[in-house]
Amino acid sequence: MTNSDAGRDITLRIAQEPAADELLARSPLAALVGMLLDQQVPMEWAFAGPYALAQRMGKDDLDAHEIATYAPEAFTELFNAKPALHRYPGAMAKRVQQLCQFLVAQYDGDAAAVWRDVATGAELRRRLNALPGFGTQKAQIFLALLGKQFGVRPPGWREAAGPYGEDGSHRSVADITGPDSLAEVRAYKQEAKQAAKAAKAAAKSR
Repeated sequence: MTNSDAGRDITLRIAQEPAADELLARSPLAALVGMLLDQQVPMEWAFAGPYALAQRMGKDDLDAHEIATYAPEAFTELFNAKPALHRYPGAMAKRVQQLCQFLVAQYDGDAAAVWRDVATGAELRRRLNALPGFGTQKAQIFLALLGKQFGVRPPGWREAAGPYGEDGSHRSVADITGPDSLAEVRAYKQEAKQAAKAAKAAAKSR
């Protein structure tokens, strides 16, 4: 999974489901898909999605080549089946396919190649930012997740991850190591959302 700590045992507690977290720990593509799904749904729901998708495909892992060439309507059905894999299953099914198609075209379907042997944190952020569905914030959060929990730490990785790379922070999924830290991250996100709402209201009243 890593470029500097290959073979290192990784234990995740992001999805809060042992089987789902085990898949995230061993499958680079599952981790990328989980990050992609982490939008407008609870974090643990998003990161449990790759395991649920693999189960629905009858696999024990996700394969970029298979997903890239899957019939779009049938793939959307996998997301729509109860319980739906996302609040917006149709849109996210399309994004997951686009991500896998990009990985096939640029990295021969090898998700780990996105970060394998990168020279700097800035280069890694550029690569992540180029992925379909990965804006700057999502790229920085995933970069922080790679550094903090997967041991992918090219020079300058914390700086490239911005505030999400800070040691001891509880800003994102990169900092979730169990139920307590999940609660802390959720509280931080709620506070940030309320602060943004208050700032917007203040700006309108001027």
